[in-house]
Amino acid sequence: MAKAGDKSSSGGKKSLKRKAAAEELQEAAGAGDGATENGVQPPKAAAFPPGFSISEIKNKQRRHLMFTRWKQQQRKEKLAAKKKLKKEREALGDKAPPKPVPKTIDNQRVYDETTVDPNDEEVAYDEATDEFASYFNKQTSPKILITTSDRPHGRTVRLCEQLSTVIPNSHVYYRRGLALKKIIPQCIARDFTDLIVINEDRKTPNGLILSHLPNGPTAHFKMSSVRLRKEIKRRGKDPTEHIPEIILNNFTTRLGHSIGRMFASLFPHNPQFIGRQVATFHNQRDYIFFRFHRYIFRSEKKVGIQELGPRFTLKLRSLQKGTFDSKYGEYEWVHKPREMDTSRRKFHL
Repeated sequence: MAKAGDKSSSGGKKSLKRKAAAEELQEAAGAGDGATENGVQPPKAAAFPPGFSISEIKNKQRRHLMFTRWKQQQRKEKLAAKKKLKKEREALGDKAPPKPVPKTIDNQRVYDETTVDPNDEEVAYDEATDEFASYFNKQTSPKILITTSDRPHGRTVRLCEQLSTVIPNSHVYYRRGLALKKIIPQCIARDFTDLIVINEDRKTPNGLILSHLPNGPTAHFKMSSVRLRKEIKRRGKDPTEHIPEIILNNFTTRLGHSIGRMFASLFPHNPQFIGRQVATFHNQRDYIFFRFHRYIFRSEKKVGIQELGPRFTLKLRSLQKGTFDSKYGEYEWVHKPREMDTSRRKFHL
């Protein structure tokens, strides 16, 4: 009988402890919200010592509660400081100091020695003698062949068809069992200036090969985040046959300059502004984002844009001299992750 009494007494003590812990949690929650009971203000939670960390609290519920309250306090302090700074700037007016530039990975980029200076004589000479000089001198007009990997699926085929409506004077040919080494001589014989190959994996486009004819160079890109026209929300009507404008953003190094010139040579040099269509290649942290828009001037200061599609993202894997040759080709640049991706602030384009 005594043993049973001991068990019941120990069980009662445990239940009292649990009840006391629950009441303590309720008091802590009520203190944060300013809750009152019978007109009496509950006691405020005790402040932690300066060196104390919330992670040292052993009880999970208590730790989560205190962390939530700490986050709320941080947000309130940040918002109050922001409002105070805004009032001070409004009071100072034109005498207000300039806003500080926030630190980002882009503006903390490691300086690259190959950054292009537009006034450099060596860069100007290279541009006048490279493989794209005849295009920029308007001696040749682009003619593009767009093809796919062997036996493509529907999504890749639709991407090629939509690209042909973006790039003027481009032709889509479906490839079945024909090697690229045999396709390239046929393209040269038929006066094609560029060859675009869309590769796929698991029925999804995952790679793009851009080869400038007849003497190269050839760039190999990884393709991701592909969105066809039907998958883009609030897209505009299908593009017209007008020659679009082209925008190249942030291709600053010698390598990036070469890639930018490759993209520019795909489009005719005389855009038709009446179509209000623009193709954008935006480089950010070595990722090239492609977008196709139609714009309209709503007023002198406001411009409305409407995406037409498709959209995708490219990542340069290699740049090869000459046309495509997987065995004996000479590479100008190859992406090596273990050697080149050691710093998040180091970019190559």
